[in-house]
Amino acid sequence: MKPGDKVICVDATIDPEKAEEIAKDFEIWITKDKEYTVREILENNGIVPGLLLEEVHNLPKYFKLLGRYQEPAFATWRFRKLNYATRAEAVEEEQELVEVGVQEKPEKEKGVI
Repeated sequence: MKPGDKVICVDATIDPEKAEEIAKDFEIWITKDKEYTVREILENNGIVPGLLLEEVHNLPKYFKLLGRYQEPAFATWRFRKLNYATRAEAVEEEQELVEVGVQEKPEKEKGVI
């Protein structure tokens, strides 16, 4: 993932044991199955990378483990990158699949309406 990538949240669950800490650090939480745009990837001193999202802005907090203030980031494993193909790319890929016999031609291309 990189800044500008579209992602979808695949896991917005909060471990009950961490709910109080999460509520303290994040004013805004993510929503499962919602699309977001990666704003920035924080390496967090090599501890664990996190994502900042265009659609979600939280106030910076002091993180003792990092020794600095920063906006709380969301774990990368909570998201999956979306791959949007242009219509032309999708048609081209479909044609390639038909050519190798992987996908059957649509009914209208077979002459059946």
